[in-house]
Amino acid sequence: MIQLITTLPGWLAITLTASALVAGFGLSYLVWVTALRNKSRKIVSEAETEAEVIKKEKILQAKERFLQLKSEHEIVINEKNSRIAQAENRIKQKELTLSQKIEETQRKRNETDAIRENLNAQLEIIEKKNEELARFHRQQVEQLESISGLSAEEAKNLLIESLKDEAKTGAMSYINEILDEAKMTANKEAKRIVIQTIQRVAAENAIENAVTVFHIDSDEMKGRIIGREGRNIRALEAATGVEIIVDDTPEAIVLSAFDPVRREIARLALHQLVTDGRIHPARIEEIVEKTKKQVEDEILEVGKRTAIDLGVHGLHPELIRLVGKMKYRSSYGQNLLMHSREVANLASIMAAELGLNPKLAKRAGLLHDIGKVPDDEPELPHAILGMKMAEKYKEKPEICNAIGAHHDETEMTTLIAPIVQVCDAISGARPGARREVVESYIKRLKELESLALQYPGVIKTYAIQAGRELRVIVGAEKVSDKDAEGLSLDIAKKIQNEMTYPGQIKITVIRETRAVNYAK
Repeated sequence: MIQLITTLPGWLAITLTASALVAGFGLSYLVWVTALRNKSRKIVSEAETEAEVIKKEKILQAKERFLQLKSEHEIVINEKNSRIAQAENRIKQKELTLSQKIEETQRKRNETDAIRENLNAQLEIIEKKNEELARFHRQQVEQLESISGLSAEEAKNLLIESLKDEAKTGAMSYINEILDEAKMTANKEAKRIVIQTIQRVAAENAIENAVTVFHIDSDEMKGRIIGREGRNIRALEAATGVEIIVDDTPEAIVLSAFDPVRREIARLALHQLVTDGRIHPARIEEIVEKTKKQVEDEILEVGKRTAIDLGVHGLHPELIRLVGKMKYRSSYGQNLLMHSREVANLASIMAAELGLNPKLAKRAGLLHDIGKVPDDEPELPHAILGMKMAEKYKEKPEICNAIGAHHDETEMTTLIAPIVQVCDAISGARPGARREVVESYIKRLKELESLALQYPGVIKTYAIQAGRELRVIVGAEKVSDKDAEGLSLDIAKKIQNEMTYPGQIKITVIRETRAVNYAK
């Protein structure tokens, strides 16, 4: 055919070739469209089949879910029906019980009515017999009156007076015997308990000063501590509140302060600075802050250890801190923590000997002087302040009363209070326990007594309780009751203005009238 086309003219050959190409393209298009339509029909058919399968599966799942929900609903309904049935059974049982109780109450009421009727009958019989007995008694009394010549009332009074006199005489004799025996026994027993208590407690008595000596290796360190133009020592004094004395004493620096806590902070801080070697104001402030925290931690640790050693449990954390702070406080040179531990042990032993609660007494003895170590130190006696602090931290009323009454600032309401007071006096009276010189102590008491004797109407004065109380005896004809109150106030003001003394002094003005006669 190609040969034929080649033999034809040019234009005809081109036409035939174009026609053949068009016919070939048309035939190919028809074949492609037909194949595409068949494939589309197949895809649609497969999609319809798959959709039908999915539809059947969803219908099946919906039926299963419906059956499951129906089953769960039936279970819930059955449970509710069961609870309703149980409630009905309980109600029926209660109704049955109630009806039985009503029947029982009615039966008892009937029995009570029968008993009441029987008692009324018996009471009527008793009343008749009482009337007969009273009539018989009157007859007997009339016969006795006619025989004795006295009325019944007169005879009764005569007999009562005779019995009274006899009973008084016997009772007074018996009371005197009991009092004498009780005094002898009580005195002997009290001595035994106090002596045994003192013997069973041993305490260390350490005297503390108002200064602390800090030792250094060489005198060259003094210059570094002082610093250029004294800046280091000024920074240290400002940070600690302690006066630092650097003098000619070889290899020693004196720290002076009345607060032992601040002295201890200054000593520890200075020790760290000397050991480290870097001494300048910024470093000083840093070391002092760290040392303050260390001392606070040590105070808490000492309080906890003291409570554990004494077996005192359940203390408030603030009370534990105050107990630990006692380590850095002193009373007349006696370490306050050692004094409180000693009083706690003494009180525990004495309470056990007297049959009281030793744990309660030990707790009161440990806390009796917490009023001496507050941070703010208000103008209150330490016993009253300690009592208020114990009440604040939920201590028992017996403990609070023992703390407040151990110097007679408040009235004693429990037996623990006098035990704590006695043990406090025992601990402070040990030889060497306190530093107060005997001569200065006696001098202060004499000045106290002579000061009150200067007032008109004063007869005698007595300083008692180690100078904590002044008793002033005045003449009843010279000083009235109203004047006695004013005299007490004037003496108190004069003592405050002219004397130096620890704690507080109680001024008691006594005015009495005595009538004295002699039997010859």
